[in-house]
Amino acid sequence: MEFGSEGLSLARLQAAVDAARDGGFAAVSANDHFLFSTPWLDGLTALAATMERAGGLTIATTVSLAALRGPVPLAKTLVALDVLSDGRLVAGLGPGSSKRDYEAIGMPYEERWKRFDESVAVLRGLLGRAPSPELTRYYPLPDAALQPSPLRDSGIPLWIGSWGSEAGLRRVARLGDGWLASAYNTTPGRFATTRGLLDQQLLAQGRSGDGFPNALATMWAWVTEDHEERERVLREVLAPLLKRDPGELRDQLCVGPAEHCAELLSQYARAGCQLVYLWPLGEEARQLELFAAEVAPRIEG
Repeated sequence: MEFGSEGLSLARLQAAVDAARDGGFAAVSANDHFLFSTPWLDGLTALAATMERAGGLTIATTVSLAALRGPVPLAKTLVALDVLSDGRLVAGLGPGSSKRDYEAIGMPYEERWKRFDESVAVLRGLLGRAPSPELTRYYPLPDAALQPSPLRDSGIPLWIGSWGSEAGLRRVARLGDGWLASAYNTTPGRFATTRGLLDQQLLAQGRSGDGFPNALATMWAWVTEDHEERERVLREVLAPLLKRDPGELRDQLCVGPAEHCAELLSQYARAGCQLVYLWPLGEEARQLELFAAEVAPRIEG
């Protein structure tokens, strides 16, 4: 997405993926919106465009709008990404929090949770994670298996995005192969508490919390040792984007000195967070290089 006047291009995407690969990062991911306050490339297409440069990096969606895209079209795209990445795809899924995306395709925003639950159930069947539901209300089932199939016999892992509500954690435990939390909607302390609540929900589903993977998405990031630049980024870039108070975001996100970013990520590591998806606020390649050189060596957990 655009944060200023940098524009959108294949070269910009490739530079970001090159920096992530060469900097020792674990994954490359893309988010999903149809309409937004700034120009936004289609995330799934962007992932496909950078596949060849990703090397051994995991390819992830954080998250795809399953209810809006529909389970059959989304399944076809996800399998294509899985095949083209040699089975390295992890598909994060969510209903989306933007009413504008629903209005754009004529889908009632009030139905998002019911539609999301059904779309994930259908996706699990299409992608080899579970039997397909026998009856559906919103999405038809194809009369034959989609081809090609995912490369892994176990299918494509489907992680469910949840900010930590009781209903959301039940959904993760019932439908998910992993949990995606949102960095600007939690703290390390809240993450640890929510992770414990998720373990309870998993047990209620007859599943174990041991080994159940998790990650933190939407960790907006900008490394700078300049106090004025940090405040400018919070006030002029991030706060309008998220419609949040800059003071609320200051301690929640990796915006500021390398020491602050490393300490925040260390707190999440100690809270049991396994993976953090950084989202640089522009100048992606330079910011990822700064994280690799200045932040990563200081992380403790």
